[in-house]
Amino acid sequence: MTSSKSTAGRIFAAIKAFFIRKNVVLSGRRYGVDALGAMAQGLFCSLLVGTILNTLGSQLHIGFLTTAIATVKGTEYTIGGLASAMVGPAMAVAIGHALAAPPMVLFSLIPVGFATNAIGGAGGPLAVYVVAVIASEAGKLVSKETKIDILVTPIVTILVGVGLAYLIAAPIGTAASYVGKLIMWATDLQPLLMGIVVSVLVGIALTLPISSAAICAALGLTGLAGGAAVAGCCAQMVGFAVMSFRENRWGGLVSQGIGTSMLQMPNIVKNPRVWIPPTLASAITGPLATCLFKLQMNGAAVNSGMGTCGFCGQIGVYTGWVADIEAGLKASITAMDWIGLVLICFVLPAVLSWAFGLVLRRIGWIKDGDLKLN
Repeated sequence: MTSSKSTAGRIFAAIKAFFIRKNVVLSGRRYGVDALGAMAQGLFCSLLVGTILNTLGSQLHIGFLTTAIATVKGTEYTIGGLASAMVGPAMAVAIGHALAAPPMVLFSLIPVGFATNAIGGAGGPLAVYVVAVIASEAGKLVSKETKIDILVTPIVTILVGVGLAYLIAAPIGTAASYVGKLIMWATDLQPLLMGIVVSVLVGIALTLPISSAAICAALGLTGLAGGAAVAGCCAQMVGFAVMSFRENRWGGLVSQGIGTSMLQMPNIVKNPRVWIPPTLASAITGPLATCLFKLQMNGAAVNSGMGTCGFCGQIGVYTGWVADIEAGLKASITAMDWIGLVLICFVLPAVLSWAFGLVLRRIGWIKDGDLKLN
């Protein structure tokens, strides 16, 4: 009995040592933070940039952005269209890079990402995330372990990735799409309550070291729910930027306001009360977005979790307006649309977070220096 336990212990130790040597680290941070954040970057560099280029081309009548430069199986693609079509490979390669995959694995993730996103359908981003993580780690385990690595590594990575996609991508995509539709249905049914819930939760996710953009993309969060998500993200980014202005001045205003409120995480860990003002602001702007201004995100779902980062949330709302007009779902972009967008995304988050922050400073919950960025 003791001998069998000892043997099992040696086997486990050998496997653990092999995993460490291959840099396969089973950790929540690596998969839940690094890989998820990289996935959002892949989305940004393909789908989001492609959408922006198409919008710029159509709205500013830029010929080279509106002209089809390639035709694939009867479908014409512009520059932006080609960028958007590569969203699956872009996400998979970004995830592989975050997991420190060697070159042969990284390059093999291109067909894996394409296949998974195609099979996953509307919930493709979540399917790509799951499959790319597993395929990356499988490829890393066999990388440079044989004399014919140039064959073994890509074959294993592609077979594991595409095979897994064939088995689970469609169910994962369906499940993610269903959850997203359920959230959107609930928001349409109860815009006040769900406006608060979605705005607060997505806003919190944006400030945490995880990717709110990837979450929104994975769930396909659009419509009123997408509008509430935009409101929550803007409340965090603009809120922290304004309420910490006395500590961080203009550099902090820009880095948080159009960069990321994640910069405040070390200060939140030290004093969680600094998170109260922007979170309260999101609880107010969310239902205002859904109930009063009917703010909808009908652009790419990834924009719902971007907030004011590069003004991608606002660009997404605008591209949604344009798409709705072209589809005959919206007559025109009204003054009320613009007023709602500016108030929800910029003015109210700034005013509310500053006011709540001032109250907390006066009662001693937030002290000078608590919001200082290193």
